[in-house]
Formats: sequence, structure tokens, C-alpha cells
Amino acid sequence: MEKYSIKCLKSGVFPPIDIVSLLSYFSSMKLYLETLGCARNQVDSEIMIGRLKKAGWTIVDDPQEADTIVVNTCSFIESAAEESIDTILELAEFKRQGSCNRMVVAGCLPERYREDILSSLPEVDVFIGTGAFDQIVKAAQDPLFTHQCVLPDPDLTSVQGNDSPRDIRQSHMAYLKIAEGCSKACTYCIIPKLRGKQKSRHPEDIVSEARQLINQGVKELVLVAQDTTAFGKDLPTPTNLGQLVERLSNLTSDDPQNPSEAWLRVLYGHPESIEDSFIKAVVSLPNVCRYFDIPIQHVSAKILKHMGRRYTRDDLYRLFDRLRTVVPDAVLRTTIIVGFPGETDKDFKELLDFAEEVQFDHLGVFIYSDAEDLASHRLSDHVPISTARYRYHQLMSTQSGISSENNQKYLGKTLKVLVEESLENHLFVGRTYFQAPEVDGISYINAGKYHFHLKIGCFTDMRVTDAMEYDLMGEAI
Repeated sequence: MEKYSIKCLKSGVFPPIDIVSLLSYFSSMKLYLETLGCARNQVDSEIMIGRLKKAGWTIVDDPQEADTIVVNTCSFIESAAEESIDTILELAEFKRQGSCNRMVVAGCLPERYREDILSSLPEVDVFIGTGAFDQIVKAAQDPLFTHQCVLPDPDLTSVQGNDSPRDIRQSHMAYLKIAEGCSKACTYCIIPKLRGKQKSRHPEDIVSEARQLINQGVKELVLVAQDTTAFGKDLPTPTNLGQLVERLSNLTSDDPQNPSEAWLRVLYGHPESIEDSFIKAVVSLPNVCRYFDIPIQHVSAKILKHMGRRYTRDDLYRLFDRLRTVVPDAVLRTTIIVGFPGETDKDFKELLDFAEEVQFDHLGVFIYSDAEDLASHRLSDHVPISTARYRYHQLMSTQSGISSENNQKYLGKTLKVLVEESLENHLFVGRTYFQAPEVDGISYINAGKYHFHLKIGCFTDMRVTDAMEYDLMGEAI
């Protein structure tokens, strides 16, 4: 009945209708979508869900209830690809048990491994790459669209428009993708192959989407791209991130009862492309979080050269000094790679000393992930994994002490917090301006002293009473 009904719907020619069977078909259009990887992937999933809902699908939270299962995958590093495959195989059990009829895999995994993936994962009906998200409805429901790997060139696909339907995961916070792809040539990174060269969205489309999100009640917009600080340089009429942030900062809700501004936060900057205009926008606009996420990856001249990063350790010192001079309460976050091919004890010591001197508020560490399709794979003197892990733990241990000491300065202070979750006994979870979603610490808010219930998705003031390595605790006031 399902294939027959779909065929009739596609052709527009219907024989005498069995109403009960037709209603049964529509009620069974239930889909479960699992998202893996980064914030940019989450945006892709939310747009796919928006398209699916518009086409009549019901999105369910339990894969056991789904007729179709979609997995939006990540393959940025080996562990992410392994997680994607494990998730696909785990969810494929619902198909083998008969509760699921169809399985679709989207995103970076099929884009990276291409047609070879068809024979490796026969449980999957359709694979769609990063340039084929607009085909998700067809992939989810067309029975003739099967055993295929759809991989249009990401460089030839259009960026997200302002009319793309989107169903955001949280009502109070949303990622706002401002560009797709990357034009850098870092030797360890597969993103340009998976997503193509940088394609900035038109500023009007971004502003329009931001306005819609704020009108829906979003209280924090997090701007993301592979290289956010390079935004706008590829457009026919060049612009920059500072100008975009200034426009977005002026947006308020159209609801006269709730005209409040939203926080703006920027993630995934780059030392080579950060400009003074953006720094000045951050310091001059009150609703822009004074939060600079700038992955440096390393500081050794030799390692940076082999990575394809075109700056020096001294450039980084000057950059962070400038940020802290222009923005005295700036919060600095970075990410680092240890175990890159050729990294010696001396190179690592230089990196460790740099982290101790700069005293980043937040620092994430990755162990180098090798693969044959990376330019860095062809470098000599690969570091043993045991050595890379030792360096990882040493750096994280150092950062743990730095973060703990940094958090002590907030004791007794009153901070503005975005309330995100209710726990129990008047205890809530929220984030301050210096705590980005999912990657930094959180703030525990005790509202029991004043016997009021905090509203999820609203701001409150919290007096800090305790500071831990990464998290804060305080009382609502």
C-alpha cells in the first residue's frame, strides 16, 4: 500500500480511494533524525527537519517509532567517522527488526568515502552528501530512490537562503550559519574537500533569518562557519564580520511585550582573518559576547609551516595582547592539536609554555588524526599515539589548573546568566557570556533562597558562590 500510495501522490492520478488505508499511510510518515558532529551539522539537520515537516513528516524522538531513520554524519577525524558508522549500525537494527522501512545517511561520511560506502553499509537505502541536503524529502520517501549515493559538487551548490524552512532544536538558543566551506589549505583538514571553498551567505539573508529566530523567542544567536572571521571577503560586494555583527546587534523582537535583544556570540575564528573592525564591534556593542574563539592549533614555527598555517608564535602573542588591551574583559578560547607529524618534545614544550603564558579561559585539545586522504599523511616522523596521548593529558592537566584559577575571580560577583534547564529542588543550569554552548563549562543556579521558579530561555542575575575547574555555582538574585 505504501509504494502504491506514494506512486499515486507523485503522479497526481488517483483511483477510487480507500480512505482508511490512505489515512493510515499519512499517519505512518514518522521520521527519526540523529545528528552527529559540530554545530554546523546541527544547522543542516534543522533545515532538513524543516523540509521534512513541510512535506508532511512527523519527527519522533524514539527511533523505535520511526518508519524512516536519517543519520546526519561527521567524518572530520577518524573517531568521528567511527562514531558515525557505529551509530548507523546501531540504528540499522530497527530496520532489521521490521519497525523501520528506510534508512538515509547524510553529510560528511558519504561525502568523504563516496561510492565505496554503498557496499560497506548495505543497510542504508540512500546516501546524500553535503551538497544534497535539499534532496532529503525525496531520499526519505521515494521508493524508487534507493541504493544510491548522491554527491553533487559542494562548490556548485547554493548556500542557505532566507526562505529555507528550519526547525530549531532549542527555543532559546540557535546557531546561525553565516558561510559554508573553507578556502584555507591546512594540511590536516578535510573540510575543503567535504564542503568546498568558502561561500559566504548574503548579509540580507542572514539578517532575515536572525530576525525570524529572535521573533521565535531565541535569546542567543551563535554565529558559526568554518572560518567565521573571513566572512564576506568572497562576496561580489565584499563585506566583513564586524559590519554583519553590527547589523545583527540592532535586531530586537517585534513583540512589544518582549522587545529584548539577543546575545550574539561568534565561534570558529581564525588568527589570519580576524580584523580590527570585528574587535571594535565586540567592544562597542553591549549585546555581543566578549568572547573570542580562535583556534591556533600550534605555535612551533616548524609545525605551523607543515600544517599550512601562515602565522608565527609572535603573531599570536601580539593578537592576544591586542584583544586583551582593546577588550579588557575579553574571554579567550582556543583549540590545539598535539601529536602532529614531526612534533618533537621541544615543539610540545614550546606549545605548553605558550598556553601557560597566555592563560586561555578555555582550551580544547585534539590528538592528531591521520588518514590517507590528508596532505599531512605524507609528512615524515609520525608521532606514536602513546606519546600524543601523554601530551594531550599533560596539556589538559595544565589547562585544568588555569581554568580553575580563572574561575576564582568570579566569586562574589553578580553575572547575567541565560537559564537553559531545570534540575530539581530549585536548581537550574545556565550559561554566562563567557560560557559557549556545549564546549565550555556551565553555571548552576540555586533559586531556592527566594522561592521563585526561573523561566527556561530567560536571563537572570546570579551571585557566584562557588567556582570549580570549569563550572560555577551561584544564587539567583
